[in-house]
Amino acid sequence: MPAPRTLPYEVVDVFTGDAFAGNPLAVVLDGDDLPTAAMQLLAREFGFSETAFPVAPPAGADYGLRIFTPEVELPFAGHPSVGSAAVLHGLGRLPAGRRVQACGAGLLDVDVSAARVTVAGGPPALRGQADPAPLLAAVGLRADDLAGTPVRAGCGIDFTYLLVREEAVGRIAPDTAALRALDLGTGLSVTAWDGARAHSRVLVPEVGVAEDPATGSAAVGLGVVLAAAGLVGDGTTAYEVAQGDEVGRPSRMACTVVVEGGRAVATTVGGSSVRVMSGRVRVPGA
Repeated sequence: MPAPRTLPYEVVDVFTGDAFAGNPLAVVLDGDDLPTAAMQLLAREFGFSETAFPVAPPAGADYGLRIFTPEVELPFAGHPSVGSAAVLHGLGRLPAGRRVQACGAGLLDVDVSAARVTVAGGPPALRGQADPAPLLAAVGLRADDLAGTPVRAGCGIDFTYLLVREEAVGRIAPDTAALRALDLGTGLSVTAWDGARAHSRVLVPEVGVAEDPATGSAAVGLGVVLAAAGLVGDGTTAYEVAQGDEVGRPSRMACTVVVEGGRAVATTVGGSSVRVMSGRVRVPGA
């Protein structure tokens, strides 16, 4: 009987310079021909917040990327985009410089170097305001913890943003059932803003992740929220998002938002990645 087919994989910790911090990502290589169901099974097997599959690119792109949580496929996510480009570059499969990633959110610019990868967010979108009462109740906070009007926004995928006081971020007590009952988009970002730096906790139980250590897609969407609230002005603003400390995986994301006429028109998120393991994984059904 022939041996089962296997594929190479790399695991990197993303948005950190230290191993065993940041957000872990599995990157499964050479799986262009895998059916969607097999990719989903592999993502469930790895069990990380996301598993990424670089695939052959369409016209106009250097590579394609498919991204899976343990439960669903996502059109875009920040830490898989950053981590996958870092892996491909480290293996000599993606040259340094300005590259283009194709994913469900479209063709996205990626700046690649050995030290850092920066990826553009998808098209910025502001969806509207949200009722704060059920959001506060779902995370165990009070009305006086609120620091702004909750909104739903995104850059490729949507999140609901609950802006709170800094002290409240560490006190949240998420009720998973209550969160699942709300229409949050991909998840809920509970965020404090100090004028240059955000402290976020991102809850995404709807896609199989209770609390994410680092969420690049939510970090770029925050730029849309900051612009709409008048917390950043026209032009290009750089800001940092700190996330993951409360779950023992400290992560730091370097972001920018470009604002024109009070509206976000472009975003980026970037950071470092650290390789922590590699190996081969059996292909489901093989």
